Amino acid sequence: MTGEAFDGDSVVKVTDLVAGYIPGVNILNGCSIEARRGELIGIIGPNGAGKSTLLKAMFGLVKVHSGTVVVRGQDLTGLKANKLVSRGVGFVPQNNNVFPSLTIEENLQMGVYQAPRTFKDRFEFVSEVFPELRKRRAQRAGSLSGGERQMVAMGRALMMDPAVLLLDEPSAGLSPVKQDEAFLRVHEINRAGVSVIMVEQNARRCLQICDRAYVLDQGKDAYTGTGRELMKDPKVIQLYLGTLAETA
Repeated sequence: MTGEAFDGDSVVKVTDLVAGYIPGVNILNGCSIEARRGELIGIIGPNGAGKSTLLKAMFGLVKVHSGTVVVRGQDLTGLKANKLVSRGVGFVPQNNNVFPSLTIEENLQMGVYQAPRTFKDRFEFVSEVFPELRKRRAQRAGSLSGGERQMVAMGRALMMDPAVLLLDEPSAGLSPVKQDEAFLRVHEINRAGVSVIMVEQNARRCLQICDRAYVLDQGKDAYTGTGRELMKDPKVIQLYLGTLAETA
């Protein structure tokens, strides 16, 4: 594992990442993104652009064929997920993101299985972000709604005090009201000092709350800018957001 000159502002830097599920078939074709300290980064783009694959490749769940993933100055490319958690990377997948037979508290305990002595302090922190988890700590996760499960999954990922949290479609499958709640939770996590990289199909809402965003297309970062800039970019509007009137 090699290091490089560490820009104290850069939490994650992905450079020219090529990755895929099948040897010789790449989903990512030279993708580059960066998240700085305290930033909320959005990843948007059409279906099949490689958005979720990017997060999975960063988290060691998809084979990286070339390129680098550097976290806080350390090259962690291809490291297994359990190692990445201890290096400050958290990940919340879109599906199957809780242990349904366990209580909320037990799910959160699974988040610190590598450092069980930290449970009390981290539970206090997570409960400040998500007070509902403290109130319902004895409830089984399998009895929760989709939005509530998403909250538990985010809380568990926060238990290891990550430098960056990777979120895959946090609003997927939720009603409009629950989507609003999901985006509010993401914002609260970010305000608590955690850098966030969020993949979202709801491109407009994602751009409304993120500091910066990347538009992926065919496995590459096609456009980048602040959320406000991309909301007004004619090419992004035409290709990914719809008409100018719809973005008002």
